Amino acid sequence: MTLVEYKKAFLKYAPIETFAAGLELTGQEVKSLRNKLGSLDGARVVVRGSEAFIVGMTIPAYQVANAPKSYDPERARRLLLTKKEIAYLYAAESKKGLTIIPLEVYTGKRLLKARIAIVRGKGKSDKREDLKKKTAMRDVARAVSPKAWLTRSTFFTVRKIVNCTSDALAIFLND
Repeated sequence: MTLVEYKKAFLKYAPIETFAAGLELTGQEVKSLRNKLGSLDGARVVVRGSEAFIVGMTIPAYQVANAPKSYDPERARRLLLTKKEIAYLYAAESKKGLTIIPLEVYTGKRLLKARIAIVRGKGKSDKREDLKKKTAMRDVARAVSPKAWLTRSTFFTVRKIVNCTSDALAIFLND
């Protein structure tokens, strides 16, 4: 079950590869995340030495009155990954144009995990093109069935059926 997600990640970045990583958290941070409090906006993954950390992730105190005075909601949180994965992330981080970001924090059975991705930033034209495709797919779903556009599964079904450019979709909608 997804607890916290970076909603604009797929708008700003094009994912290349994803990983699942455990998180090293304190008890009150776990309680706070289970209440779906927290934010991944502006967070990124940094590899230092032989460890990986999430920097910029905000987790507010579970109970502000009972939180220790030294509690920092923006502290760097260590990721639990294998040595091979950390080496791979380090190599990817050192390449120009690639960034590592957290996509979501979710529960894996009883444990909290983070889904992280190696991504490449999108330019303005790429973002506009993605938005055009998304609206075109939404229009096709509405044309197929007036109420079906509300469901997410219909959107993805139509996207698979009509896997083409926005120009072809405009021709399809006009006919």
